[in-house]
Amino acid sequence: MPWPSEDELEDLAARFQAATLPKPEWTHAAHQAVGAWHVHRLGSGEALRALRTGIRRLNDAHGTANTATSGYHETITRAYTVLLERFLDLAPEPSLAESVQRLLASPLASREVLLRFYTRETLMSSRARGEWVEPDRRPLEWPVPEEAAATPAQG
Repeated sequence: MPWPSEDELEDLAARFQAATLPKPEWTHAAHQAVGAWHVHRLGSGEALRALRTGIRRLNDAHGTANTATSGYHETITRAYTVLLERFLDLAPEPSLAESVQRLLASPLASREVLLRFYTRETLMSSRARGEWVEPDRRPLEWPVPEEAAATPAQG
């Protein structure tokens, strides 16, 4: 059975909110599943507020300092919240677990997906960690429109 089931997703979200999710289980996929759960249940604005608080609290529980160089990252969290909302709105599944399964099998699940929108230098900056930074490559859109082939005009 694909991960997560409805019960597994609910359990993951509850353990995240209680800051009892063990560090080894706080994977990239778990981040995305928890983000999708919050966006689906709360809408993107309230989800972002809950994720900010929850990620910081879970980092504290894991002994991960939330500083200018580690822990919570505002731009990544906010960018994913925007993209998750658009992904979930595009083709809603019969259940949230099925939407999350589809999400985790999509290009949006790539650890490098935000580099379609940001240069690595900008995304990994201490400024982007501490505050929202607009994308410097392309606007946050999902799915990403195909880039037009840049060919010089023939004269």
